[in-house]
Amino acid sequence: MEEYIDLFEKVIAKTSSQVDYIDIRAGAGNATSILMKDSNVDEINTGMSLAATVRVLNNGAWGFAHTTDLSKLNEITDTAIKFSNSLKGDVQLSETDIIKDKVAVDVKIPFNDISIEEKKDIMKQANDAALIDKVNSTTVSYSDSEVDSIFLNSEGSEIQIKTSRVRMALNASATDGEIIQFGHGSLGGVKGFEAIADTDIEQFGRTIGEKAVRLLDAKPAPSGNFPVIADPELTGVLVHEALGHAVEGDLILQNDSILKDKIGCKIASDIVNIFDDASLKEGFGYYPYDVEGVKTAPNQLVKDGELVSLLNSRETASKLNMKSSGNARSAISDQPIVRMSNTYLQPGDNTFEELIEDIPDGIYLKGSRGGQVDTGKGIFQFNAAEGYLIKDGEITTPLRDVSLSGNILETLKNIDAIGNDFKLSVGFCGKDGQTAPVGDGGPHTRILNSLVGGMG
Repeated sequence: MEEYIDLFEKVIAKTSSQVDYIDIRAGAGNATSILMKDSNVDEINTGMSLAATVRVLNNGAWGFAHTTDLSKLNEITDTAIKFSNSLKGDVQLSETDIIKDKVAVDVKIPFNDISIEEKKDIMKQANDAALIDKVNSTTVSYSDSEVDSIFLNSEGSEIQIKTSRVRMALNASATDGEIIQFGHGSLGGVKGFEAIADTDIEQFGRTIGEKAVRLLDAKPAPSGNFPVIADPELTGVLVHEALGHAVEGDLILQNDSILKDKIGCKIASDIVNIFDDASLKEGFGYYPYDVEGVKTAPNQLVKDGELVSLLNSRETASKLNMKSSGNARSAISDQPIVRMSNTYLQPGDNTFEELIEDIPDGIYLKGSRGGQVDTGKGIFQFNAAEGYLIKDGEITTPLRDVSLSGNILETLKNIDAIGNDFKLSVGFCGKDGQTAPVGDGGPHTRILNSLVGGMG
């Protein structure tokens, strides 16, 4: 994108006197996606993209315009100015550092070095490994992208970032003729093809197939209040859905969060420490700077059970008298909104055996099949992928179709022991019609008095 810097600088110089603020984001990318259903390649998409967005702030209101033709940059800038001048608002931006930087993700195996056929072959390996007895259907999806982006603003920042990201996901369904059960898994990272190549693909696929088959013999879940052990994946879902969305600055300002005005308040047990960390390179939600040019760093949201921070953009930070946490995110074609990155519960000191050994009657929950949360009311329901009864400190009967529900604050306060392991999931989060790559996770976590039930 360096060849466009002079153009962007000229546009900013010309526009700065007409507005309070202007920034330009642009990116050029290559992407590949492949979909395989029941061992057959159903879809292959490859392509290149080039786009730019101009955002201006004037009279407290945003003007926003986008193009895929950079020769029209001056034209869309004029459009953005017209939009902002037609509105009145109260938007102000929190102060941030002026940054000039160039960052590239560490890539060992570039995607272009791997042919489409090789990518299809590795998908087929995962697919075939999942096709054990009783597995009747599989879907494998693969996507990779390499994006060279640039950010400039009227304050003097100039940031170039080269990012590579890859993900492969597998779904398997199994049936015994009466019921159908599913297994799911995904892997990837913000790196090159080594994120896939360094994985035992056969084990990855077989594990997912075995999960689907195992659930055929599982028993319906009991209903009631139990001590629950959540595995790292479900812990991540709990932290992401129940806590992460509730600390997003825009939801706070919209009065749509149970955590409004809770900074400095005890919202969880003393052992709970929760972070959002976009700077964590091992996480799928990694980015060094957000789309407003704010440098990312570990952001501790909950410290020893106390809410100590929020997720903010420069706009929401200003309204909340805070600093931006570097959580403004969006595709180039979309307006930035407040999003999570890598959100996790910090590990504790307990082994898995220690977590379960003193539970006479409880439930171990693994994985996630989605769920829902009402951040305003502070309630949630999540569906676990699978579960097990815990009897007298031992893992016993497999369970299927298990749900976990409750009040966010009560659940966080009922965390009484935290494992010493750690894992981040590879996934995506949707908000306001936008999708962003995220990592969420943590250790195994024990939650007392949790409401568990069958999903019907």
